[in-house]
Amino acid sequence: MAAVRRRLLISGRVQGVFFRAGAQRHAERAGLAGWARNLGDGRVEVVVEGEPDAVEALERWCHRGPPAASVAGVEATEEPPEGLASFVIR
Repeated sequence: MAAVRRRLLISGRVQGVFFRAGAQRHAERAGLAGWARNLGDGRVEVVVEGEPDAVEALERWCHRGPPAASVAGVEATEEPPEGLASFVIR
């Protein structure tokens, strides 16, 4: 199955609660590539590439986040895959 790529913008209390590390852990377990970073406006941006079901599962996790997070919303945008090789925290 062809890889897909999705950009997720997560808002709420999502910085300083291990959101990026949790996303990286879930992505690596699922064999996904991409990155996560904090944005200056308080959101977290996650870009993820891989098998469609695994990308979907990570997006579902982002709607909850780690235990200390309080997710208010997730904006998802489809993008063409770039062939990333690993998942990193920026």
